[in-house]
Amino acid sequence: MGLEYYKPIIVMLGCQLLYAGTNLFVRAALLEEMSSSVFVVYRQFIGFLLMAPFAYFSRKGKDGCCLNWKSFWLIFLLSFVGVTANHNSYYMGMTLVSTSVASAMYNLAPAITFLMAYTLGLEKVGRSWGSFAKIIGTVVCVSGAAVMAFLEGPKLLEVAVGDDHERLIGCFLIFASSCCWSFALILQARVNESYPDYVSMTALMCLMASLQSGIFTMIVAPSMNVWKLTTPIQIFSCLFAGMTSAITFFAQAWCVARRGPLFSALFQPLCTVIVTVLGYIFLHEDLYLGSVTGGVAVIIGLYIVLWGKSKDNNSSTEEMIKKTLDPQICESCKIDLEEPLLPEKPSN
Repeated sequence: MGLEYYKPIIVMLGCQLLYAGTNLFVRAALLEEMSSSVFVVYRQFIGFLLMAPFAYFSRKGKDGCCLNWKSFWLIFLLSFVGVTANHNSYYMGMTLVSTSVASAMYNLAPAITFLMAYTLGLEKVGRSWGSFAKIIGTVVCVSGAAVMAFLEGPKLLEVAVGDDHERLIGCFLIFASSCCWSFALILQARVNESYPDYVSMTALMCLMASLQSGIFTMIVAPSMNVWKLTTPIQIFSCLFAGMTSAITFFAQAWCVARRGPLFSALFQPLCTVIVTVLGYIFLHEDLYLGSVTGGVAVIIGLYIVLWGKSKDNNSSTEEMIKKTLDPQICESCKIDLEEPLLPEKPSN
């Protein structure tokens, strides 16, 4: 396996680092009473401003990939589900729970995506080691996330007691966000087929999401005071998150096109581990035994599933080759391969 095989893995690891940084900065801004829905508007609009020049120059002089009504509405729906509903639910939930709990709850996305992909026929489950590994790995991955969210265990460092009712609402909002993200990952593959220009699609998604979130904000918080950014951390969190949106939307579309929706979703647990560690260091959030144990389980489950996907991909490739080749050609191949491919090494 050459560098080309590892490129999507490297890209998704980079995305998780950016997501973790965004979570930490946003949490700090929310603690300074910034509106979560206003943050989503600013984040997406900044992402649009960053991506618009690249989208313009990438399409200049190109005749292919025309935006028609079907593509427009697919991108609109993807923006609404994958950004507006997803991010508003997530950041509203983050105001009620810590970054580590929010990120852990978001790890339900791989399991939900797996179920959706299987229902729609995008993921196959057969009697093979690869399929078995995908199922077991997903169970381990989600179990680790559940341990981090609900079974905190003994405290390893200082603890701050929160309201159980608020925690429950926050977890429900994060769960809703996970469902939106899972559906968006499935929809992303359809949008890629209809409109494969990832750069301009990313710019359109950022613009549409900022308008959708702006309308939502005016409904839930009609006061103009909520739009004011009063501290440096609030301004920086919007700028950093906008940059993250511009980079990760493009990277997400690129990875989904090459490896499928489940591959992208399964990297999300890594963000939990990063956020848990950095949240303690920079935001002085609590660290529990359950968080550490769950984080280890999440990583183990992640790589079990990746191994399973790799095995299934190899099996699918071999099957396709067998079906494509003519039986007579296969027979001749067997005869030819009885001879050594390389001459024997001369004896010293």
